[in-house]
Amino acid sequence: RGDERGATPPYPASPGGREGLFGHADRGSGDDASGGNDPHSFWDKTFGAGGAAANGSKPPSALSPAPSDWSAKERASRGITLDGGGYYDADGPVIRRGANGATNGASGRARRHLGFDARQSFGSKAANGEGFNPENLVDPTVLQEAVRQYNSSGGNTPNSRPDSGRVAPGLGPPNGPMPLGVNQNGGPGHRRRASELSEQDYDRAGPQPGNYPPHRVGGMWDTMASQVSEYAPLGDPSPLSADMSRLGLRDPADIAESLARDGPALSWKLDPMADNADPDSPPERQKEYIDEAEMDESTHGGSRYYGDDSQSLRAHDDEIATRKDQLWRLSSSYLVSDVPSIQRSLVQHVEYTLARRRYKFDRGSFYQATAHSVRDRLIERWTDTQQFYASRDGKRMYYLSLEFLVGRSMGNAVSNLGLRGAYAEALRQLGYDLEDIMSQEKEPALGNGGLGRLASCFLDTLATLNYPAWGYGIRYKYGMFEQRLVNGKQVEFPDYWLTYGNPWEVERLDVKYLVRLYGEVNTYQDEQTGETRFRWEGGEVVVAVAYDTPIPGYGTYNTNNMRLWSSKPSHEFDLTSFNAGDYYGAVEAKERCESITSVLYPSDDTDSGKVLRLKQQFFFVSATLQDVLRRYKKRIVPGRTLKNLPEKVAIQLNDTHPSISIPELMRLLLDDEMLPWDEAWDITTRTFGYTNHTILPEALEKWQVPMMEELLPRHMQIIYEINHRFLQQVEDRWPGDNEKMRAMSIIEESTPKMVRMAHLAMVGSHVVNGVAEIHTRLVKSRLFPEFDQMFPGRIKNVTNGVTPRRWILQANPAMAGIFTSILGPGWVNDLRRLATLKPFAHDDTFQHSWNEAKRLNKERLALWVKANMGVDLMTNAIYDMQVKRIHEYKRQLLNVLGIVHRYAVIAGSTPEQRARMLPRVCVIAGKAAPGYEVAKKIIQLACAVSKAVNNDVRCAGVLQVVFIPNFNVSLAELIIPASDVSQHISTAGMEASGTGNMKFVMNGGLIVGTADGANIEIARAVGEDNLFCFGATADEVAALRNTMKSRLPVNDERLQRSVRMIRSGVFGNPDDFSQLMDNIEPANDYYLIAHDFPGYLDALDVADAAYLHQPSWTARTIRAACSMWEFSSDRTIKEYAEKVWQMEPLPFKPPHHQDGGGGSMGGGGRRGPSFNGRGSRAGYDGAR
Repeated sequence: RGDERGATPPYPASPGGREGLFGHADRGSGDDASGGNDPHSFWDKTFGAGGAAANGSKPPSALSPAPSDWSAKERASRGITLDGGGYYDADGPVIRRGANGATNGASGRARRHLGFDARQSFGSKAANGEGFNPENLVDPTVLQEAVRQYNSSGGNTPNSRPDSGRVAPGLGPPNGPMPLGVNQNGGPGHRRRASELSEQDYDRAGPQPGNYPPHRVGGMWDTMASQVSEYAPLGDPSPLSADMSRLGLRDPADIAESLARDGPALSWKLDPMADNADPDSPPERQKEYIDEAEMDESTHGGSRYYGDDSQSLRAHDDEIATRKDQLWRLSSSYLVSDVPSIQRSLVQHVEYTLARRRYKFDRGSFYQATAHSVRDRLIERWTDTQQFYASRDGKRMYYLSLEFLVGRSMGNAVSNLGLRGAYAEALRQLGYDLEDIMSQEKEPALGNGGLGRLASCFLDTLATLNYPAWGYGIRYKYGMFEQRLVNGKQVEFPDYWLTYGNPWEVERLDVKYLVRLYGEVNTYQDEQTGETRFRWEGGEVVVAVAYDTPIPGYGTYNTNNMRLWSSKPSHEFDLTSFNAGDYYGAVEAKERCESITSVLYPSDDTDSGKVLRLKQQFFFVSATLQDVLRRYKKRIVPGRTLKNLPEKVAIQLNDTHPSISIPELMRLLLDDEMLPWDEAWDITTRTFGYTNHTILPEALEKWQVPMMEELLPRHMQIIYEINHRFLQQVEDRWPGDNEKMRAMSIIEESTPKMVRMAHLAMVGSHVVNGVAEIHTRLVKSRLFPEFDQMFPGRIKNVTNGVTPRRWILQANPAMAGIFTSILGPGWVNDLRRLATLKPFAHDDTFQHSWNEAKRLNKERLALWVKANMGVDLMTNAIYDMQVKRIHEYKRQLLNVLGIVHRYAVIAGSTPEQRARMLPRVCVIAGKAAPGYEVAKKIIQLACAVSKAVNNDVRCAGVLQVVFIPNFNVSLAELIIPASDVSQHISTAGMEASGTGNMKFVMNGGLIVGTADGANIEIARAVGEDNLFCFGATADEVAALRNTMKSRLPVNDERLQRSVRMIRSGVFGNPDDFSQLMDNIEPANDYYLIAHDFPGYLDALDVADAAYLHQPSWTARTIRAACSMWEFSSDRTIKEYAEKVWQMEPLPFKPPHHQDGGGGSMGGGGRRGPSFNGRGSRAGYDGAR
């Protein structure tokens, strides 16, 4: 920000003009130190490292002022919580951070914290100066004494500190310590802390940009934390600890540990002792991980060159070394990420990559240019990370999922790289707004609902936690579909998300695999062993082409990969047919092949649709397994064979869709690698893990045996053999028990026979996991009880989680800003820290900030609805939401019936009664599968009710209903933070886990729900009084279904009135909804909608009554949101790594940085403008 207020700081100068304990410098009256009459100056200088840009240079871009024309709402919506020309990016630098005061106890300290931030964020009463005196929060005497003790002890030199057992080499120039604020030539310039901090301290203290001073690089918090942790054992008392304790601050050892582990993104440092060090240039990158053997192969046609004599060999090796050095020097530094460098990158991409005019104001072009610019910085980390993984030879995990609902990439990328502030400023100076640019991105249509979003959360977390892992899936050309509402009905349109290309992906035309379909299986004799072998031949061959997308971690250099496959024909064009006049026949094979990856979940109402689905699944797992084996065999060293594959590779099946990979891996090992059956089966079962996501019969895929025999003849042979050997084990365990044999057989004896893919996954995996405690219990007791008996301990529980990077930091910057302003950014990677805020749930100022953040999120949603749907939503109402895939078991119909009841009550009330009612906005969103007519009728009814309610004057100011079409990740990021109440009301026992429930509570909403899925665990975590539960339990559901045709129906007049309104035509043609109403008749109520309706209304009434007591309600939401650490995907992935994959993280730190403390980030750092670092330039095949 650059505080150029020109006054003397109100605290003592350190001896010799050096910076003291709190990072300030006595630079004399000629310097531009802050101070004087500005009420912020003391706060800034004490807690923000102080000091303006030397020589009048521009401050770092990430700390630049927010545009003066931004309103308070705009600032808060972007995570900006500071006025006076500065800002606090929710995922960015701490510009002004409040400190815990030394008096009045913890509550008083929190009030001072929050009062400060509330004033800056939301224009509260403190905005007029009332009660805002930060200089009174700290005793100057304590500060003076702390500074005196610190400097008199020689505290600015590393050798004066007690050693903690770690080597702390001095980095100062030969003539002794260099005063801060003085460059190596003795004059004012780059204020680097080279003299008093070790390498580790550099890494913790923040970026040292090449072109700017280290303005606000963390100040007291980071400096003290790094110095204490470096020179005093963690937990040991020290004079500095005592001083901080007297100041009412957190324990410095705790700060050091948190910052070292996952603190704010820290940039590369400049090494002042490096040869030819240039403070204005990024340092060079190391060459440690470059694969010389790969260079040799690329030169000599795939085989390593060996000369005829030692002299020739030496000459050849010298040639390789020279070429390696030459290639490395051509790109020996990471890209600089200060504002001018980013702007040059943007303009160059507009002009050279896109071949467009840079002078034309075109947001589409600048989106593409910005994406390419960010991708450039991603690719550096990406290739380096992959080459690092190869050099460490650790175990890798490959996550196979038919869906990856990734959402927009730009916001996530700049946030995880720590460059949001830099790019925002770079674009602002060019006349663009980062938020507007990000809105130009077309959301990738690679998933449908919770399954795909969970997979994407896992990829984010795997990179953040430094696990070497790749995701594999399909690059759908049209996605599932774009949902539009035409006359209140869902209509499906192709989702042309690739119309303008996808700048985030890298097409790998050199990574291709042949995938065979149909054909026949022939036998032959192995000449060496005499065994009978099988060869799959003929049929149709499809080419799988790889498309790679970098997945960056947050607070780490590690960047993993998502590889998606696109189908291409093996023969592009039939010229003979074309010349014969058969123009359509000439491209028929091309169209047939490309249709495999055209659409997610093609309708399986027809046999051709079923065949296409099976083709999709086999296509992507075959290409994936060929790729996995190729990558593994590249790493084989002497003494290692394919028998060791499970020690180096773990493959996780995300639901039943990829389970065909088990016989495919067997085929590759048996037919291509010539392994014996027992050895191949042992490798297969120890490699695979299977995650079950449902116990619904229709979701547990089964394929007709005749169809599989035609499409995948070799695999059907292998499945028969797997089943034969497995049933022999069952017979040995339970002799003569035909019922056990029938229940456990992979082949279902029906007409026609079916292959049970879930049984195949169960038999072929070493671990099978459910995704919530109740779901895992049901998997054991209902779905696989016999398997649980036969393989005790194989079925485990790993409860789902969601990434707070996407669902708090990015989706809810206003709330994230509150958390960061108090706790620092470390909470993003450790949600347990939020629990420290629960004692302040009743604090008035905290509640004010919290409620203002909620209000801003409601206004943000209301603006979108107004602009896109023409409905002007109330913002002074309770926001009641149900957004998820439309399905009968999720019971959106129950919600709609409840809204109809509320509408009837309002219509029958007097104006005076309506005036006393709690205003309510009901939001519903979700897609129905194209062939799921009942679900589409539920959408039609919801739209009809919305139309009637919103056009009835009696509902004005009391009730509004909207169905938001084409629900996706971006809309979820807009909707979820605005919720007060969210409904997760599935029939108990039918929802495996759910992840929407986690996202809503993390964002300060409470749940109305059933005892199903993760609701049970959420209630335990946040307190059962903070979840409004109703309905039959999972254990009761089965009994109720068995008796529904004989027991007395639930006779609730409220339900009967709602049904009568629908059947009488209040909401349109009653024939359109007759099937829905028939399905809830007592004898047909399979999903127990009628049974649970009274309890549902009661739960809503309890929630409404609680909402009316706003202080109590706000306290509930605060405590709930701060209790959700168990539902972070970070916890989930750590459990998978321990229980299923048995793998360790491999944090990538460029070589010069590996001895430093804490995981740091490059890419310019969240606090600085430059990506100043050294690292290795990975070999190309590191990414391949």
